[in-house]
Amino acid sequence: MVHDARIRHFAGILPEGGRYVLYWMQQAQRIRCNHALVFAGKRARELGLPVVVGFVVTPGFPEAVYRHYRFMLEGIAEVQAALGRMGVPFVIRVGGMVESVLAMAEGAAWVVTDAGYLRIQRQWRTAVEQSLRCPYTEVETDVVVPVAVASDKAEYAARTLRPKLMRQVEAFSGVVDFPASAAQGGTSGIEASGPIDPEDLAARVSSRRGMDDALVLRGGYTAARRLLEDFIRKHLGDYNTLGREPAAGCRSDLGAYLHFGQIAPVEILAEIEAADAPADAKEAFVEQLVVRRELAINFVYYNEGYDRYESAVPGWAKRTLADHENDERPYRYSPEEFEAGRTHDPYWNAAQAEMVATGKMHNTMRMYWGKKIIEWTENPGQAYDIMLGLNNRYETDGRDANGFAGVAWCFGLHDRPWKEREIFGKVRYMNAAGLKRKYRIAEYVRAQLGDGAGGL
Repeated sequence: MVHDARIRHFAGILPEGGRYVLYWMQQAQRIRCNHALVFAGKRARELGLPVVVGFVVTPGFPEAVYRHYRFMLEGIAEVQAALGRMGVPFVIRVGGMVESVLAMAEGAAWVVTDAGYLRIQRQWRTAVEQSLRCPYTEVETDVVVPVAVASDKAEYAARTLRPKLMRQVEAFSGVVDFPASAAQGGTSGIEASGPIDPEDLAARVSSRRGMDDALVLRGGYTAARRLLEDFIRKHLGDYNTLGREPAAGCRSDLGAYLHFGQIAPVEILAEIEAADAPADAKEAFVEQLVVRRELAINFVYYNEGYDRYESAVPGWAKRTLADHENDERPYRYSPEEFEAGRTHDPYWNAAQAEMVATGKMHNTMRMYWGKKIIEWTENPGQAYDIMLGLNNRYETDGRDANGFAGVAWCFGLHDRPWKEREIFGKVRYMNAAGLKRKYRIAEYVRAQLGDGAGGL
């Protein structure tokens, strides 16, 4: 059962000759616990028509490189194979998003899609909706609580959104499944696409440059599910005590899978809640999965300029950073030096090396990494651009709401003023002494840079 608050219908006239219900798969790239796909199946049964699933690969997506496309397409290949076994046609097109979707919808009686929150995703959906000749429905499936249901405004901090979310989580936490019977309902007249080769297709639609080829994680629901089960078995019980320790390996690594919609947050939440682990450990993980992640989505949903310094960073933070823009910097590095990990600081270099080589970075180190870019750059606007550019290029889940909010957090978003100091003003500060005091940071550096790493 799909909660009504997840569903948004748009006006449209049911065509007499519609042959199928099209599910335009875009953000939710999975079958399991996909509320949009379930709704499409339900509507198809009501109309006595088959479901067709369509997916569009857009070459040159802003800031996406080979590693992003390959990870995504590994998941799509898995979806394609699973739908084939169910008898559901899967159509994949390469080209412009809007025109490709409209071409796939030529014979559709109804078009259903999932919800996306980034500016480009919302622009795609608006353009499709305005050009369709049949009814159109969007279904929110990549959040636990629908964004506008949780809050009707941009929230100031986690503490302001948390109670609004948590009192509604139970109502939206039901796991749903696409039934095999949805494959019934006649002939669509659509020919399914042949099997894709993720590596070949990724190479054709994206640029490759050095470490862009590196990819530790493999895409797809099966890989995501395996990581989730391993995390619950090995690390969940310690998450509240070791989750912030960079050297502990106490993390789920599910961010990239959530970014591409390869696993549903509702499914993860259900497995965490059912796990045999201490309540405070589960609560700490739910804080990240639900509160922090959906706070980031709230940010990009209500702030159209989420990727620009002037509009992403709160006013108080911009003012205090501007007051200290002319403070002397102890070091200054170019964008190329940052990208190559050539700073004086082995902790920062280790964090950069982890991101470049693996497509991920521990959250504690990501905060330190970002703060130091502010400290070692000529001005905060330049620091913002460098930070966001590196995050989006190298993180497998780059270009995600979490990434945009995380970068802006380094500049004061969702935070409060602190004691004033040079360069940062009243924006929160982090230093190497704190890493040494709180964490096994030398162990982390050796893991990323090898035993010969100096300056520890």
